Amino acid sequence: MEKKHHLYTEQEAYQKLSALCALSEQCCYDVMKKMKRWEVADEMAEKIVARLIKEKFIDEERYARAFVKDKFHYNHWGRVRIEKELKMRKIAAKHIEAGLEELKEEDNMDALRKIIEKKRPTVKGKNEYEVRGKLIRFALGRGFAMDDIMKVVGSLDECDEYMD
Repeated sequence: MEKKHHLYTEQEAYQKLSALCALSEQCCYDVMKKMKRWEVADEMAEKIVARLIKEKFIDEERYARAFVKDKFHYNHWGRVRIEKELKMRKIAAKHIEAGLEELKEEDNMDALRKIIEKKRPTVKGKNEYEVRGKLIRFALGRGFAMDDIMKVVGSLDECDEYMD
């Protein structure tokens, strides 16, 4: 079966992307990736992105703030993972910092505590040391900082001692 090529004019590509940006926050990296799949010429793609930025369809700081909020609340990711994902999308450090300002330290710790408490009953291990290791790896994978993880896992162990 022959592969279809989507060759859009500059105006068609702009219209499709402006509609997409109006529906959800997009960053330059994602838009450029999409145009590359559409086989839009690099020069034309850069013109389109510049126009989208000028007309406020793309705002990387706004994108970073929305990304942080969504990934924290819906995906339950920690600061480390969120920051890494934003860097992969080539978001400027100042925009990443602005986005991460949205996260309050106590909210971060509460979220970490909740995901560890929820995960703990499902984790099997030969001993408490193995269970703790699995919980730590789980939380690291979600993108939480090791210092925070150790505080939460340590506080859970203290709670367990009172229950015994």
